[in-house]
Amino acid sequence: MLTSTTPEDLAAAGQSGTYRCWATANPLHDTSSILLGSHEATSPRLALRWLRERTRNVTDQLDMAYAQPGRYWLRNETEHERALAYLTTGTAYQLTLHDENTRYILVAYPPGASS
Repeated sequence: MLTSTTPEDLAAAGQSGTYRCWATANPLHDTSSILLGSHEATSPRLALRWLRERTRNVTDQLDMAYAQPGRYWLRNETEHERALAYLTTGTAYQLTLHDENTRYILVAYPPGASS
């Protein structure tokens, strides 16, 4: 689902108790980013679930060589536990993927984390 909400809007909203998640595409030779989706989750596990779903969507669109890091991340349970630990203790978690023209940034931002 695409929304017109920007990551800045989500950060400014600062809704208590929600984990703000977003994914952007950042063309390498452009200063603007394109919002690929955003979500508000009520728990760190739901935020991680959204990150996994969105990572799967991004990697499905990439050529095989560029998709490999995202596919590896999707299978890496140790990294998922690390992401949960970060979110649970109030630290944002970011995953960055790329191809030859674009950097894809996926973020889960816990309630109360400083920007």
